Amino acid sequence: MDYFEKLESNPYADLLWNIPERKQGAVNIIGGNSQSFRAEVKSAEFLSAKYPIESIRLILPDALQGKLPPLPDVKYLKSTESGSFASSEELTEAINAADWSLLMGDLSKNTTTRRAVASACENSERPLLITRDGIDALAEDNPGMTLMNEKITIMGSVAQLQKLLRAVYYPKMLLMSQSLVQVVEVLHKFTLSYPVSIVTLHNEQVLTAKNGLVKAVPLSKSGYSPMMLWQGELASKIVALNLYNPDQFVSATICAIF
Repeated sequence: MDYFEKLESNPYADLLWNIPERKQGAVNIIGGNSQSFRAEVKSAEFLSAKYPIESIRLILPDALQGKLPPLPDVKYLKSTESGSFASSEELTEAINAADWSLLMGDLSKNTTTRRAVASACENSERPLLITRDGIDALAEDNPGMTLMNEKITIMGSVAQLQKLLRAVYYPKMLLMSQSLVQVVEVLHKFTLSYPVSIVTLHNEQVLTAKNGLVKAVPLSKSGYSPMMLWQGELASKIVALNLYNPDQFVSATICAIF
């Protein structure tokens, strides 16, 4: 398996020197609905406190307008009656206006929002990391074209990835019961078929896959528990390190995990 490597230490620590002293770059944190928005706000606060990013903009549905305290940089987009995003055009424009975007999820479960999110992801011209229930919305709305977008990173559980594979009738299955080697083999073949990048967790290993190459970092080396892994902080770190290290996705992502 020359396409697979298990790492016990960070071989890309030098990338941390690429974090600039002066603020630069623009990042969007996207998600939320009228009842839930905490993860988006916390991710924006984390990035603002930890990394010198010039513009960190929250992209929220306008059902939240007037419900939140004043925020430094927030853009409200048209929402559905259920309180989540309604317009794919507005979402696409917001994504394409930043250097990187993080779709955190917290989306209402309705057809309009699902289609808006899927369309915006499919038409993204800028790097976009999708995590949490943003992946579920994608899986339910014909994700084939989105998975052909090389700008997309999917950070989700094996169960969520299995939904995506089923949705595009991929001939290989991903199961929690599979061995690490079996999961690695599927990710290897899948990322040769589709140009998206994958970050997932299996058998206490955080896996990063792109262009057929798969690398594993022990969860114990990341400082996160299995539950904490999906709360948004690691996704935010991955976005920040990739912002400062363009075209080095695997290296920057591994560095963020360590």
